[in-house]
Amino acid sequence: MEKLKEKVKNVKKSGWIKAGIWCAIYIAFVVWVAWGDWASLGWLVLLPLIADMFTTKYINYGWWKKYKDTNPTLYTIFSWIDAIVFALVAVYFINLYLFQNYQIPSSSLEKSLRVGDFLFVSKMSYGARVPNTPLSMPLVQHTMPKWLGGGKSYIEKPQWGYKRLAGWDTPKRGNIVVFNFPAGDTVCLNMQNPDYYTLRYYYGEDVVKNRKDIFGEIVVRPVDRRENYVKRCVGEPGDSLKIIDNVVWIKSDESDESDWSEEPKREGVQLNYIVRTNGHILTQKYLDKIGISHDDQRVLEPGIYHFPLTQAMKAELEKNPHIVGIEVEPETNGGAVYPLGHNDWTRDNYGPIYIPRKGDRLMITEQNYWIYKRIADAYEHKPIKIGEEYEFEMDYYWMQGDNRHNSADSRYWGFVPEDHIVGRPVFIWLSIEKDRPWFKGHIRWNRLGRGAER
Repeated sequence: MEKLKEKVKNVKKSGWIKAGIWCAIYIAFVVWVAWGDWASLGWLVLLPLIADMFTTKYINYGWWKKYKDTNPTLYTIFSWIDAIVFALVAVYFINLYLFQNYQIPSSSLEKSLRVGDFLFVSKMSYGARVPNTPLSMPLVQHTMPKWLGGGKSYIEKPQWGYKRLAGWDTPKRGNIVVFNFPAGDTVCLNMQNPDYYTLRYYYGEDVVKNRKDIFGEIVVRPVDRRENYVKRCVGEPGDSLKIIDNVVWIKSDESDESDWSEEPKREGVQLNYIVRTNGHILTQKYLDKIGISHDDQRVLEPGIYHFPLTQAMKAELEKNPHIVGIEVEPETNGGAVYPLGHNDWTRDNYGPIYIPRKGDRLMITEQNYWIYKRIADAYEHKPIKIGEEYEFEMDYYWMQGDNRHNSADSRYWGFVPEDHIVGRPVFIWLSIEKDRPWFKGHIRWNRLGRGAER
């Protein structure tokens, strides 16, 4: 005790200031995490340790520093260990509770967000989730890199239930949202696209399970270890939605039965078109000018092309005297939609469908049973029966890509539960055009700093 009193007397004023700042930050963090679950305030027991790091240093965390002159090798090793551990812990908490980086992997949001865009994603906007699998490798979603041996990047136990910290907003229509892929709960490791449920629908459950040479092992992943997807929210909890000739219509629950509103027009929305020329070959230089990337081009036969186009791009092509026809591709090209095998809807003409809200009580009928069965089985783990009311325990959202004919979205795998929501993209901090050389447009400078929802 006398030794501790002596150390307290020798603490400099700057040490007390640093301790006060960090203790205040820690208290604010614990209160944020514990909000609504006050038992978690028990983490405040660590406050004395945090204060000690900047003041008395009664616990000698830096014991290895005394070897700086006597054993430089040991000092160097522990210096690196100290720096790496600090970096991993800092990255873990920043990535978990504040923000993360996300790279756009596919063209589902072209031209709003482009392949090669790197996004700053805010976890605080919608409230950060407490992790389901707290013991995991930072910056790795579900699988360790091959050079680290592969395998799962997380430990299965313990697993915590769903809890979201206080945020300042919820996903709204028009927001671009990052979320965990709902149909990614079960994955065929050798064929992860399309998803397991689509593979089972087309090939049969027995074939998918038994042909490991084709589909690989089947694994089950917790919510926070499923792939991250990014789409635009087009339907909120309590909305009804339908699609007529590729146009999304929305009716909020407060509206009259006939009061459907067309989705706001967006410049980035694309559809696939069959473009016919008089035999003229469209050059890459011309297609670059229009905005059609190399990956977006398909030549069906000489003089007949397949392009995803916005209305502005379509209008530009129509000015070309060599083009004799532009038609939207057939809706049958889209394949089966959600719920698979239980409707005659298509990608382009869909619904109407009601998007559940927490606390809703809905009568389950033969017509809507398969629409809501996956919610009951996979997300809320409750029985659902025809002829009985079902009460929803979470809010649900409807997500679609702006590239409407090249997007695996809610039309194919259904609702996005609130516990799958990761965060909201804020801005683009880097944008790479992989088809161009470094000094000829490899970096899209005009996209840097651009808002993610333009």
